[in-house]
Amino acid sequence: MKKYLLFLLSLMTLVGSAQTVRKYSNEFLNIGVDAAALGMSNSVVSHTSDVNSGYWNPAGLLHLEDNQLSVMHSSYFANIANYNYIAFAKPIDDRSAIGVSLIRFGVDDILDTTQLIDDQGNVNYDRVSLFSTADYALTISYARNLPIPGLSYGVNAKVVRRIIGDFANSWGFGLDLGVQFESKNDWKFGIMARDITTTFNAWSFDDDKLKDIQDAIEGQNQTVPESTELTIPKLQIGMSKKYIFHYDYSLLASLDLNVRFEQNNDLISSSFASFNPALGFEFGYTDLVFLRAGVGNFQNELQLDNSESLTFQPSLGLGFKYNGIYVDYAFTDIGDQSVALYSNVFSVKIDFSIFR
Repeated sequence: MKKYLLFLLSLMTLVGSAQTVRKYSNEFLNIGVDAAALGMSNSVVSHTSDVNSGYWNPAGLLHLEDNQLSVMHSSYFANIANYNYIAFAKPIDDRSAIGVSLIRFGVDDILDTTQLIDDQGNVNYDRVSLFSTADYALTISYARNLPIPGLSYGVNAKVVRRIIGDFANSWGFGLDLGVQFESKNDWKFGIMARDITTTFNAWSFDDDKLKDIQDAIEGQNQTVPESTELTIPKLQIGMSKKYIFHYDYSLLASLDLNVRFEQNNDLISSSFASFNPALGFEFGYTDLVFLRAGVGNFQNELQLDNSESLTFQPSLGLGFKYNGIYVDYAFTDIGDQSVALYSNVFSVKIDFSIFR
């Protein structure tokens, strides 16, 4: 039943959209990767320094000392939707690095009941089939040092593929730009500008299949939506510092500010832009065991009595490191502390130095 409802929601989104260019798309790319980052509420843009930097801030790839591989799996909405990620990165020389990653976010085995009833009104369950709706993103990252000490930049080129069974599919392309700076007193700063070119998605539709949906909705003027989606740019600005206590203990504190150029329910919002902070901590012992916590996604939600209530998204995480193998876990969601179901996120990272 849950998958059937998601199926109807997907189709209604396609069929019921107005004849305008939609400015929201590719939201699956905002969920995040790497359980270590998710455990800190995604506040990692200033200090990310491994293979996962290709997603968070490609400038961080310059901190790689050897090739790295990362994989992640998580399930959302009571295991209905699956999010899978794999990435590989390697240093080119002492001044540049490159990486590539692939993300798939999808719901599989959805019942297609649009042909359940034939033209004579007969119900035939043999006409029911299964299909999947999936979003893919392939990202190629490049990072390089700048002549200024401690300053580096990185660029992402993204190809986005979105598929809703045989009903609709799209191709998209966009660019990201990231910058990192490390001061002499160990403070780290970062800026990640996503979709700086306003990522463009072009959709194509199966008119015959959509017509079956349109005819089933009586009394409404349903039309096929415009075939263009635009993803508006976003900024993530961060700062962090790592403290060492008695040689064996460490504390990493990080603060990020997420900026969207629109008015919404974020903590601070205006007609020009909205601002949403995220705070994360990582406590480490002998660089072997890590305990993480974070809070972010602050929203001013309107209640039924027209009052506003502030919601937020907490997260927890745990990590282990042995030689060049990293195993991380995060307990989080993609909503707030009271609505969405929490998910268990696992990721593994391998540094190829263990093979040398």
